[in-house]
Amino acid sequence: MSSSINIKDFKLYKATAELKKPIADATHTLSEISFLVLRLQLENGIIGEAYLLSFQYSPSAISGAFKDLLPHVKGYAVNETGKVLKKLDDLSEYFGNSGVSKWARAAINIAMWDAWGKYLNQPVGKLLGTYKEKCNIYGSGGWVSYSTEELIKEVTDYASRGFKAVKIKVGSPDWKTDLERLKAVRGAVGTQVNIMMDANQGMTVPAAVQLARAAQELEIFWFEEPIHHQDFEGYRMLKQQTGISLAMGEREYDTVPLLQLLQRNALDIWQPDLLRIGSVEEWRESAALANSYHIPVLPHYYKDYDVPLVCSIPNGVGVESFDWIDPLIDKPMLVKDGFAYPHEGPGWGFNFVDKFLNEIKL
Repeated sequence: MSSSINIKDFKLYKATAELKKPIADATHTLSEISFLVLRLQLENGIIGEAYLLSFQYSPSAISGAFKDLLPHVKGYAVNETGKVLKKLDDLSEYFGNSGVSKWARAAINIAMWDAWGKYLNQPVGKLLGTYKEKCNIYGSGGWVSYSTEELIKEVTDYASRGFKAVKIKVGSPDWKTDLERLKAVRGAVGTQVNIMMDANQGMTVPAAVQLARAAQELEIFWFEEPIHHQDFEGYRMLKQQTGISLAMGEREYDTVPLLQLLQRNALDIWQPDLLRIGSVEEWRESAALANSYHIPVLPHYYKDYDVPLVCSIPNGVGVESFDWIDPLIDKPMLVKDGFAYPHEGPGWGFNFVDKFLNEIKL
C-alpha cells in the first residue's frame, strides 16, 4: 500500500466549552468543561481528528502521555490500528497500561479511524458494518449542585426537544433529598419520559438500597454507578435486594469488571467509555462480551463516536447526550424525536472548528 497513508505528524490542542458556574455530582466538582483535541496528519495531507473530555483534571499528566506516545506512531500506515495498539501497550507497560496512557492511546486510535475513513471517503460506522440507522438518545445532566428550578428547567428542555429519557445525578448526603428531586422530575416530565439516576459511585450499599426501594413508585429506568465500581459483591447485593436495573462501565479500562458483574448477575446495562476502554476495537470487544450474556450496550458520554459504534453492534440500544461540544464543531449530530443519527460525512463526520483550538506544545 502507498506510503501516502502513513502518519507524518501530529498536533494537540485544547478547546473549552462555556460553563457559567461550577457543577457537581456526588463525587466531583467541575470548574471547566474542556477537551483535548488530537490531529494526526498523513503523508497525503489527510487529517484524522479525535477528542477526549478532560475537565480541569491533570493537564500535565495527560499531555505528558501524549508527548511520550505520539512520536512512536509516525511512519505507521493509518489502517494499522492493531499494530499501533500493540506498540503503545509495550511502551506503557512498565508504568501501567491503564490511566492516562490508555486515554492517549485511545485518542490516537480514534484519530486513525477518522483518517482511514476520510481516505476511503466512508463514515466509520459503514466501515464497521450497520445493524441500524439510528439509535435512542437520552438527555444527561441533573447535577446535584442544581437548584430544583435549574433541575426542572433542564429536564423539561430535554423533553421539549423530543428526548424520551433523562438522567439526573443522585448521591446527596441524605438519600431522601435525592428522592424529592426525582419526584420533582417525574412531576415535570410526566410518565412519557423515562428517568434514570446516576450516583457516580457516591453512595453506600445501604443508602443505595433505601433509595432504590423508595423510588420504585417512580419507575426509575436504571440506577447507574450507585456504589464504588469495584464493589462487585455490593452490586450483587443491591440487585438481589431491590431488583432495580443496574448500569455500569464508564470507569473501566478493560472487561475484567464486566465479567465479574456478569458472573454475579449484577449488571443490566453495559456503559463502556471509548477513551477509557482504549480503542474502537476494545469497545467492540467489550460489547461482544456483553452480548454473549444478552446485556445491552449504552455507552458513556461520547455521542458523536458512540452513535455509529452503537449502530454497528447487535446489542447497542442508545447513547448519552450532552451538548458541550456542539458549539465547537462544524457539524453537530442530528437528534430528532428521541433518536440520534450517525454523521454522514467520511471518518467520524465532524471536526472541531479551528478558532476554538489552542495548541498545546509537546
